[in-house]
Amino acid sequence: MSSGHLDPEALLAARPTAELARWRNLSLGVGVVGIGLTAVGAATNHAVFVEAYLTAFIFWWGVMLGSLALLMLQHLSGGAWGLLARRVFEASARTLPLIILLFLPIAFNLGAVFSWARPGAAVDPQTHARYLNPTFFYIRAALYFVIWGLLTYFLTTWSSEQDGEPTRLPGPKDGRLRVLSGPGIVIYMLTLTFASVDWVMSVDPSFSSTIFGILNLGQQGLSSIAFTVVILALLSKTRPVSELAQPRIFNDLGNLILCFTMLWAYFNVSQLIIIYQGNLPEEITWYLNRMYGPWTWVAIVVLLGVFVIPFCSLLSRELKRRPTSVARLAIFILVMRVIDEIWTIAPMYRQGPTIHWLDFSAVIGVGGFWLTLFFYNLGARAIVPAHDPYFEKAMAHGGH
Repeated sequence: MSSGHLDPEALLAARPTAELARWRNLSLGVGVVGIGLTAVGAATNHAVFVEAYLTAFIFWWGVMLGSLALLMLQHLSGGAWGLLARRVFEASARTLPLIILLFLPIAFNLGAVFSWARPGAAVDPQTHARYLNPTFFYIRAALYFVIWGLLTYFLTTWSSEQDGEPTRLPGPKDGRLRVLSGPGIVIYMLTLTFASVDWVMSVDPSFSSTIFGILNLGQQGLSSIAFTVVILALLSKTRPVSELAQPRIFNDLGNLILCFTMLWAYFNVSQLIIIYQGNLPEEITWYLNRMYGPWTWVAIVVLLGVFVIPFCSLLSRELKRRPTSVARLAIFILVMRVIDEIWTIAPMYRQGPTIHWLDFSAVIGVGGFWLTLFFYNLGARAIVPAHDPYFEKAMAHGGH
């Protein structure tokens, strides 16, 4: 595709309104059914419900926050893949208000979710109690949401402002997106690390891992890029994405999935090696509970489903250049990532049985409402940032 074939005004005007409305309504229906089933399960098995809800929250929070990180990465790196995916990243990041709302049941029921928050909990007063206490927990959570909210607001607002401006050469107003994204990536990594410790690792207050935040970075990146590929594959059948979604762009996106797949494996192996060499009983137990007994088969499924199968599949260039094929693999990865989250969180609550149907109904229920807001956000703005000063050049070099 040559740059002369692009009409920015036509690209901005073309919106798959009917398709987005249909996907939004479908998501809402699925969410209602999923939440209904989850409510029934909560009434009959509240202990499993608590773990299942936390798993669902952590998974969709990861897609939201990972998309914000990828958005900042795109502003720093450029490229056709990122420009085509920018509005998907932005729509995902703008689901933050719903994530905050979904966090409230956790915040109002700390004792049910975290053992350290229960009256008379046995925690080390010299270490854990100073950090793991409800007041400090609430303060940190509020700080995380404020920081993520500010980053999302400025990045998405400044990007949207370009739609109302004529296409021009890059100027100072465009540089502010990169200027904010640089320190924004650092802030993301810091807040992600503390939030991961607060919301996941502290479920077992005896467990400690210095690489846990980095591990969650790899998980969020993999989930977010896989989700983005699925959405772009859907949009590739409608204008204006159908005019821009060339095989090379999906090849680049497939390479990013491959990259995050390898990062996921590297971070997981690194944590295992660090804990194994430390040989501390409270840390080794975390892996013993997940690699032996009723959770052994889940560990094998996670290894095969999140790393081995995607890694081998993504070595194929032809697969990555076909939107439908790479999207199917991305959906498979998302399902495996859900199981990965269950494998991480559920053993802290129960030794067996392992996978419960509530784990999936909660993810589907929460995800249905999350996707409803996502598709609303996606339809509220132009699907592609056609007035970005780098857009035409990037698309011209990304089409073969």
